[in-house]
Amino acid sequence: MNGKKKVAPGTLRRILTWLKPYAPMLVISIVLSAASVALTLYVPILVGRAIDGILGKGNVDWPAVLQNLTQAAVVAAAAAVIQWIISAINNRVAFQTVRDMRNAAFDHLQELPLSYLDAHPQGEIVSRIIADADTFADGLLLGFTQLFTGVVTIAGTLYFMLRLQWWIALTVVVLTPLSLFMAKFIASRTYSMFRAQSEARGEQTAFVDEMLTGQKVVRAFGREKACLEKFDQLNKKLADSSLKATFYSSLTNPLTRFVGSVTYAAVALVGAIACILTAGTAAAFTVGNLSAMLSYASQYAKPFNEISGVVTEFQNAMACAARLFALMDEPARVPDAPDALVLENARGDVALEDVTFSYTPEKPLIQHMNIRVKTGMRVAIVGPTGCGKTTIINLLMRFYDVCGGKITVDGTDIRDITRKSLRGEYGMVLQDTWLKAGTIRENIAMGRPEATDEEIFRAAKAAHAHSFIRRLPEGYDTMIGEDGGMLSQGQKQLLCIARIMLCLPPMLILDEATSSIDTRTEMKIQSAFAAMMKGRTTFIVAHRLSTIREADLILVMRDGAIVEQGTHESLLAAEGFYAQLYKSQFALS
Repeated sequence: MNGKKKVAPGTLRRILTWLKPYAPMLVISIVLSAASVALTLYVPILVGRAIDGILGKGNVDWPAVLQNLTQAAVVAAAAAVIQWIISAINNRVAFQTVRDMRNAAFDHLQELPLSYLDAHPQGEIVSRIIADADTFADGLLLGFTQLFTGVVTIAGTLYFMLRLQWWIALTVVVLTPLSLFMAKFIASRTYSMFRAQSEARGEQTAFVDEMLTGQKVVRAFGREKACLEKFDQLNKKLADSSLKATFYSSLTNPLTRFVGSVTYAAVALVGAIACILTAGTAAAFTVGNLSAMLSYASQYAKPFNEISGVVTEFQNAMACAARLFALMDEPARVPDAPDALVLENARGDVALEDVTFSYTPEKPLIQHMNIRVKTGMRVAIVGPTGCGKTTIINLLMRFYDVCGGKITVDGTDIRDITRKSLRGEYGMVLQDTWLKAGTIRENIAMGRPEATDEEIFRAAKAAHAHSFIRRLPEGYDTMIGEDGGMLSQGQKQLLCIARIMLCLPPMLILDEATSSIDTRTEMKIQSAFAAMMKGRTTFIVAHRLSTIREADLILVMRDGAIVEQGTHESLLAAEGFYAQLYKSQFALS
């Protein structure tokens, strides 16, 4: 990666846009920073007066010395309190800004097309929303805390030094650009390194997520060593990129501190000479003045050290913000038409008219498909793996839009229907179960949160899940994780079936809905399905052909095309591809 790569165009401008709602709080923080710095810079003057009171000619003026020291203590305490208030304000602004950005990123995630989510690792997306946002918050907070105060401190110390002795102040000003030059030189070359660090962290997060999800498979196939080696590679990549970014960025602080030390020594030397040359004159440069000047020289250099550190950290924050903005800039799915219809009480008359679709242009999948499904029909879709069965389900639910032709429900193109109302008319049970973290009751009632306990119990009984739920420690109030926790795959599937039993929408999609259920329970579920499917348009994706004998229409697919269609008996009699599939299953059994 090019070491001279600059911050993504517009990133800083977009950050300022997100900060705009909190502008009043930032103004208050700046004003309080000025007050805190003014109080802090007044302390050296009071201490210098106390020193002159002790070293002056004649007796020590102890009342004046104690008064100056007391005032210095009170002023320092007031500055500390103001600094605490500033920190509280800056914390609030930084974390609320990141909260807003996270909310916007997550909202946008709901609008992204499934094609984007299918093409990007989940862990990498999680890393952007969580880890990158946290890093950005840290950089933003550091910027607020040190940048405002640092700028005001530089201006304030310069003012006081010019009042004390302008030509000594010029010594400090002349040496200052060295710090700025080194800080800028290093910071301009660390952005790409921090970007590489963020990307490596995203890869590692994605791999860890993948391994946690598939840990049983990893152990079953003895892939622990290979996975550990892959993790070591990713970990080394992250460590190397982090070390490189941290090493180069950490050069800034010692270099600027070196310049600050040189400046301090120069002020001490010039100030000592001034004390000697002006001793006894009316415009004498006293030891107290030298003490104050040295204190100001130290405080003048300190903000440059801090700001240089802020700049390097801000490079990291900007890199993370750019990755988060890149996610938010991904094109959203095609929105519903402004005059899109709300589908209610659908009859279930579904048609695919000259439908063409492919996930990638160079790999055609479905070509000029035509299907007519009347209300209440049970349509089974069968065929070998990768023939396009699940793709048809994705198109019916409008997870993907067709590339050509159209799909209609009750005569209306589904692109003219709101997605929410279209999907609300379908009940869907997939082979891959999905449960959310919560109670059994909440998982069953996901489609109808307002359902009564009696309705939930009835749906669970219809799905033959009631008996195993009753045996759980807390029954329907048992908490489960997002992966179902201690539940078996079959039990998870029964809960997903119970959801559909509770909602009973006018159209159903069953994608290997009983694949994880034992044969005895499957027979009971099939009878429940038969009652549920009565009068409802149903699409059944099946690999076990014995489960679809009663279908009104069987679509046989191969390579994205329907090669045969008809009833079970007619397709067997034709002795075509379906007959081969059916006989091969029984031969294997």
